[in-house]
Amino acid sequence: MNTDFEVAIVGGSLSGAALGLALAKRGIRVLILERDSMFRDRVRGEGMHPWGAAEAQALSILELLTDGCGQEVPYWTRHNPASTPVRRDLPATTPGKRGCVTFYHPAMQERLRRAASEAGAVVWRPSLVVRVAPGQRPELTVQIGGREQSLQVHLVVGADGRSSRMRVWGGFRVQKDPDLLRVSGVLHADLDLDESSVHSLEEPVSGRKVLIFPIGGRSFRSYFVSRAADGAPLSGERHAQTFLDACLATGAPPIWLKHAKTVGPLASFNVADQWVDHPYRDGIVLIGDAAAASDPCYGCGLSLTLRDVRTLRDNIAANPDWRTAAEAYADEHDRYFGALHRILSWNRDLSYASGPAAEARRTRVRDLLRRDPRRWPDFLGLGPDAPNDEAARRRFFGED
Repeated sequence: MNTDFEVAIVGGSLSGAALGLALAKRGIRVLILERDSMFRDRVRGEGMHPWGAAEAQALSILELLTDGCGQEVPYWTRHNPASTPVRRDLPATTPGKRGCVTFYHPAMQERLRRAASEAGAVVWRPSLVVRVAPGQRPELTVQIGGREQSLQVHLVVGADGRSSRMRVWGGFRVQKDPDLLRVSGVLHADLDLDESSVHSLEEPVSGRKVLIFPIGGRSFRSYFVSRAADGAPLSGERHAQTFLDACLATGAPPIWLKHAKTVGPLASFNVADQWVDHPYRDGIVLIGDAAAASDPCYGCGLSLTLRDVRTLRDNIAANPDWRTAAEAYADEHDRYFGALHRILSWNRDLSYASGPAAEARRTRVRDLLRRDPRRWPDFLGLGPDAPNDEAARRRFFGED
């Protein structure tokens, strides 16, 4: 078995497969280690904001994501039971002139894995990484085909998700915001909704929100967001109707859900940003949710993942020394994730903080938005590149 690799990537989903594809196209000998023999449907993010679509374009994978396993959705519609819906033309109003990219997650995983293989990346699947020894030339021990195989590489990339083992082996310290929100998600078919738009609806008093992403073929990934202390988690077939009832109670029109069919798993998660500072040390670099898992209630995780992939790819291309490249990536990651974390914290303060001052702030912002919906910041288009200084915070809260 060939063990002559420069980079080993632990995890073969969006972050791992996209990075493996990008590095293999540059002639780097790369190994992708994927635990699962086949990708299954789980409750995961399947809507990528326009700034993530721009990252996909920069990585030359946008067509892979939209041709056969997904689509680009040009509109975002904010519904309000008390007023006319506000429909935003995303390509016309975002810097990258892109819409949201949506897809069925297992199809996306398989398509990118296949593309990485075709570009020259080697994929060991199923395989299990059982040990990693950090160092100048980190060493991995991998179980594959009933045997253990050891190999040394220049760089080990942890792309193994929110519960990353690579963080443990690398000695990274995880930081985490408090659990304020819970998101429940399910795969629906036959909703009576326009498939050219993402649909969002918020009930400001209760803090509940409904988000529905069309993913093609009359399928929709539906999400219900609530405060973590608000009721029990929803999970499994027994709560399928409870999920629909919660959406209706939030203000979703009954016609949306009249013919809804539950065709995928239903699960709930307490969610909060969790991250490591400077996601590189001793030959181990982290990307995607392993480096920083952004609160999925705000839907930035997929976009942030592709920013990681592009940033690490570009630094490896620019620096002949692996350590220098990984350090530069980690520095950049601290900057752009810090900006995104700051912006999303404003969203949480606006929607979920309690007390008289918080209620007065929400009233002020609602009044401003009623008069001019365009005042809502362009975070869908800009992500961490949106202004995030004190002046931007004051504009966001209507204090200017």
